[in-house]
Amino acid sequence: MDKAVILARGLGTRMRQANGSVALDAEQTAAAESGIKALMPIKRPFLDYVISALADAGYKSTCLVIGPGNEFQPLRAYYDVLGSKRMRIDYAFQQEPRGTADAVAATEAFVDRDQFLAINADNYYPVEALKLLRELDTQGLVAFEKHALSEGGNIPPERIARYALLEPDKDGFLARITEKPSDEVIQKLGGEVYISMNCWRFGPAIFKACRSIEPSERGELEIASAVQYAIDMLGERFRVIPARLPVLDLTDRGDIAAVQALLAGIEVML
Repeated sequence: MDKAVILARGLGTRMRQANGSVALDAEQTAAAESGIKALMPIKRPFLDYVISALADAGYKSTCLVIGPGNEFQPLRAYYDVLGSKRMRIDYAFQQEPRGTADAVAATEAFVDRDQFLAINADNYYPVEALKLLRELDTQGLVAFEKHALSEGGNIPPERIARYALLEPDKDGFLARITEKPSDEVIQKLGGEVYISMNCWRFGPAIFKACRSIEPSERGELEIASAVQYAIDMLGERFRVIPARLPVLDLTDRGDIAAVQALLAGIEVML
């Protein structure tokens, strides 16, 4: 497997919100106001680190899911001029910001009948996690241990409660994925709690699932809903790979300094 899909269509609503307690330089302020988090300058655009990690993990081709409007032209212009020696970069267009499942569905032509990686554009995933999925022999996801996300990365515990909780079956395949789980659901699991950070290996069946679901309570077509549909209605299976690894999260302006510090020693090669 050498194809990767990067979901970069988000509107950056939280990043656009001013925060008087956070000091940004002029370039960072402009990027924050645009909402295009992928271009946040951390010495160089944040997405450069993401793509470089993919190349380090052995991926050869990536598809950036963006919107059709002028606001995404700076991103296209940057990569069209920059080019990449290690990664072919293509684009898919999500016409409206209707959620992560709709974004994945927009990449069907790029994927063709292959299996592929799907990740967020505003998260930096360890190369080890990306390799685990590339070397997997079936569909699956990396299940990040809850405490490792806080201890090794920049994600505060209260934010983790907004992510999807994973419940594997006795054979190590995903049985249920629950968005914004209640404390009762978390306590029922006991022991270690594993979280989805949208780091998936999918096969082409996911496209049918993405087209079949209804909007969530938030009014969006969520990838978690598509995965659950694929499990329950299509008989698809997703191997759960537990990992005690950090993920860097660029959600709002308060994340920028910590992410910049944690990426300081990372060499980017595109």
